[in-house]
Amino acid sequence: MKTRRSERLIDMTRYLLERPHTLISLAFFADRFESAKSSISEDLGILRRTFMIRGIGVLETLPGAGGGVIFTPGISKKEATEFVESTSKRLVEPNRILPGGYLYLTDLLADPELLRTVGRMIATQYSQSSIDVVMTVATKGIPIAQSVANFLNIPFVIVRRDSKITEGSTISVNYASGSSDRVEKMELSKRSLDEGSRVLVVDDFMKGGGTINGLQSLISEFNAIFVGATVFAENINIHSQFSDAEITSIFKVTKIDTHNKILNVEPGNYLANTDFSYFE
Repeated sequence: MKTRRSERLIDMTRYLLERPHTLISLAFFADRFESAKSSISEDLGILRRTFMIRGIGVLETLPGAGGGVIFTPGISKKEATEFVESTSKRLVEPNRILPGGYLYLTDLLADPELLRTVGRMIATQYSQSSIDVVMTVATKGIPIAQSVANFLNIPFVIVRRDSKITEGSTISVNYASGSSDRVEKMELSKRSLDEGSRVLVVDDFMKGGGTINGLQSLISEFNAIFVGATVFAENINIHSQFSDAEITSIFKVTKIDTHNKILNVEPGNYLANTDFSYFE
């Protein structure tokens, strides 16, 4: 059915936002709206400028017979910096301190708006990388993994520490906890990860890096490729086996005093590790 431009713009915006990193031909939109390709090109020009001005992402047109338009969601450095600054104030509330040097993050990671922003931020960091799957370990990292996977438009897989009959056959590894001397186990269904897959690891909180080291070992067991890891927050008071170049954190906890209820939080290395030029 032929539509007015205002209707086309609304429907095209919705369609593109729901299908990031997907090449869509101009012929598809022309048929969908019974409009000339020249009109569709003009519409896309309007969306391209609006997406960039509003910091939604980049809309790129690829020429040629096999070309089309592809939407890459992202965030500007200015918006990411503002998010880090405002969220840091929420993180330093003393009642977030948990025994063992952990933070209570459940309320933040249940906030849909915060999760969308975190997902956009991590997706921006890896927008120009080839990623096949996002991986996290149950349970607190699941909301972050789902948000990132949504913006990258790829699957996410959940590694568990206990067996689930619904997972079928699994591959498991033992790893040393980064914050204690305990040896723990994690496992993943054999059907979850294909050989050669490029894997991005995300998690809510890193304390020493033992969990991420275990995930790396598990990825190797699948003959897959560890591309990188980004965590919402890390405790830098615990010695980590990873360098700043290997692990990205949006926030870093510089001090946790459980006795006196003192908590210091600073921006992590996310802003330094992320190239925002594509979205500026």
